[in-house]
Parts: sequence; C-alpha cells; structure tokens
Amino acid sequence: FTEKHEQLRVKGEEWMKKTAESCALVASLIATMVFSSAFQLPGGTDGGTGAPILVNQPLFMVFAVCNAISLFSSSSSILMFLSILTSRYAERDFLRSLPLKLMFGLTALFVSIATMVAAFTATFFLTFRKGVRWIPIPIAVFASVPITLFASQQFPLLIDIYRSTYRGRSLFQHGQQKLFRNHSTQ
Repeated sequence: FTEKHEQLRVKGEEWMKKTAESCALVASLIATMVFSSAFQLPGGTDGGTGAPILVNQPLFMVFAVCNAISLFSSSSSILMFLSILTSRYAERDFLRSLPLKLMFGLTALFVSIATMVAAFTATFFLTFRKGVRWIPIPIAVFASVPITLFASQQFPLLIDIYRSTYRGRSLFQHGQQKLFRNHSTQ
C-alpha cells in the first residue's frame, strides 16, 4: 500500500504545505493589523491619564473584545499552520493529525476574519456616532462580503476534511454501516 500510494502522499504533502503557507500569511497579516489597532484606539486616549476617551461607549467594548478575539484566533491559526509546515508528513499523520490541524487552523482563521471585520465595523459606528449616522450601515453590509466569501469557499473544504477524517474511518470497521449494501440479499 505504501509503495503504490507514495505519489498520492507526496501530492498531499505539497497541497497541505501550500495551503498552510497561504493561510499562515493571511493570519499573520490579520495579527499584525489587529495588534496595531489595539494601540491606535478609536477616539484616541486622554492625554493626562492615557485612558481611552470612548471607554464608556458600548461599541468601544465591542471593538476591544472583537479585536482581542481576532488577535488570539489569528495567532492560534498561525501556530496551527506552522505545525502543519513542520510536520513529518508520514502516512499516519494524514489520518488524523494533519486534518485536525488544518480544520482548527481554518476555523481559527475564519473567527479572526469575522471578529476583525466586527471590530472594524464597530470603529465606523463609533467614528460616525455624531453627524452622518447612515454611513456605517452600508460599510457594515460591505464588510460582510469577505466573511461570506471566505466561508463559502472554505466551508466545503472543512466538511470534506471532517468527513474523510471521521466518517471515512467507519467504512472499514467491522459491524459499521457500509457505503454500499448488497441489494441481492434484500
């Protein structure tokens, strides 16, 4: 089996590395951006105390929490993708370890994108809370486009990985429901 499927393992390794490299790059950019925005607070800070000026605004708390979640989830996804890149890529790793790491990394990346966009949208609502109040609404609608695109493109991949990792295993175990039934005996 190992000799006959060596080419498949090599192609799987190449695909896994390219996917992990691309996703790690995106997660690194997000981590850099949200880390920076944690120190460039909307509304600025009080010169005397250094406290955020808008700290009592509910949307400021939305910004702060979403920004922190985005930083932690993008950092987690970077670590998962780095662990994929440094894997041994042995046959056994493709059964559970690599798919789990990829699923976790993609999920953490999605969470970081979603919360980054939520923090961005909260900042717009804070910025335009006085004056032209309608501006943040179309911005919030357009801000949902990247989340929707990422989810629509990556969700089928996550489902395929989950099915092949957890459901595919039951096809080969004794006493489990098989993929095909023998209809001639029914």
